This record gives sequence, structure tokens and C-alpha cells, in this order.
Amino acid sequence: MFDYSPRPDLLTGRVILVTGAGRGIGAAAAKTYAAHGATVLLLGKTEANLTNVYDEIEAAGHAKPAVIPFDLETALPHQYDELAAMIEKEFGHLDGLLHNASIIGPRTPLEQLSGENFMQVMHINVNAMFMLTSTLLPLLKLSKDASVVFTSSSVGRKGRAYWGAYGVSKFATEGLMQTLADELDTVASVRSNSINPGATRTSMRAQAYPAENPQNNPTPEEIMPVYLYLMGPDSSDVNGQALNAQ
Repeated sequence: MFDYSPRPDLLTGRVILVTGAGRGIGAAAAKTYAAHGATVLLLGKTEANLTNVYDEIEAAGHAKPAVIPFDLETALPHQYDELAAMIEKEFGHLDGLLHNASIIGPRTPLEQLSGENFMQVMHINVNAMFMLTSTLLPLLKLSKDASVVFTSSSVGRKGRAYWGAYGVSKFATEGLMQTLADELDTVASVRSNSINPGATRTSMRAQAYPAENPQNNPTPEEIMPVYLYLMGPDSSDVNGQALNAQ
């Protein structure tokens, strides 16, 4: 596991947006960031799931989060602009962006993968992530110390059979992270890095490996040290790096 011990007030005063915040790793990250002082913007497709996370954060007495229902599959360019305008109006700037939302798509040989399935995975995992990054970048540049964290995968660092569009989308994720990091290096106080969560006890992992015993994998809460490290000031000089949670 990534070795890092964050101080309790690590993220005090920071505004952090988490995509796919309704469940799994996204929900764990949102609650962890809130527990360390951040105001968390919970973005996701299913409002009921986001509301549950909101309620947990509020019940714990942390800074009041915001629920942002937003469907990355169907969102149009003007809706990204409206999202950025709303965040600027309500919060003034953004200190962190965790790209966590993605779909796995069919695990099948490329030869049997339909164009429709390929394009759906690429749209949610890559196109929407790019749109969100580019639209929110001006708000991140208003922060004294901003961090964009991309969620990668081992299959986005070395190609593996039958991972189809998901694997390709994670290679694209690494490419987007590296390009952004290089462009912003020394010209903005925004850094860009990726995390490979590794095998984690989530519904996506269960979908990919139905025969696996989930108890053998750590919970999302157990892999949070690296998520805290990259979102806080201790990683202010880390840029363009591909880190592993485990």
C-alpha cells in the first residue's frame, strides 16, 4: 500500500470535485477528502447515490458538500460551460479535480467488440474527461496549488488481451495526463498525475472478475493514502507521474 500519513487538516479550505462520487472509490475519496477539511463537489449520474454520500459527510460534521447530478454520457458542450459557471459563482475557484468516473464496457476480443460499445466507453472514459478538464482548467488556474488526478489502470500501462475499449481508454487517460502535465509545467500552479488503484473491492472489479473472492482485495477506504497525497500540498512538486495505490 502507498505509504503516506496525512495530517488531519491536510485539505482545509480546498474545493475538490470528484466524478463518479456516488459509490465505490469515488464515494470513498469524497468522504476522505471531506474528513480532511475539503469542501467536496459530488458529481455523478445517479442523484440518489450522491445524496447518500452527501448525508454521510454532513452527518460526520464536515464542510457542507455539493451534489451535482451530471451524466457524462449525454452531456453537451454547453452543459460543461454551465457547470464551470456554476462552480465559479458558488465557490470562486477549484483546487482539485479527481477523474474517477468510468465504465468497463465488454471484456471481449477486439475482433468481437462492436463499434458502438467501443465508442461508448471512449466517450465516457476519455471524451467526457477531456471536456471536464478543459472546461474547469481556468478555475483550477485560480488556485494557488491545484491538482488534477486521473484514474488509470494496469491495463492502461501495458496492453492486455480482452480488455478492449477500457484498456485503450486508460492508455488515453495516461496520455492526457502526461500532455497536460507537460503543458502546465512551470507555467501554472496546476499539477497533473495518475493513480492506478489496483484490485479493489468495488462493483466494477466484481463485474470484471465475477469468480474472484472480493474479500481478498482492499476496500476503497484502504487505498486512500495516495489519493490524499496527490490532492494535498505535500505533492506540490509532483507532476506527470503515474502512481500506484497498492
